[in-house]
Amino acid sequence: PQIVVSVYGPDFFGNDVVRGYGAVHVPFIPGRHTRTIAMFVPESTSKLQKLTSWFTGRRPEFTDPKVVAQGEGRE
Repeated sequence: PQIVVSVYGPDFFGNDVVRGYGAVHVPFIPGRHTRTIAMFVPESTSKLQKLTSWFTGRRPEFTDPKVVAQGEGRE
């Protein structure tokens, strides 16, 4: 099993924007465990989208949170 985390925070204008996504596997063994979650932020795919997100202050977000739990496309 995995836990998927989406972190949001305020930007300069006070809007909630995505700060990062991460996923970590949950241990099967009962007890106390410490896990570190590697976080990442998706990037715009084109220069026009980068320019638009810079003007509007909105970063790209995933529409489906299941994408974070998959390993495809992270090379």
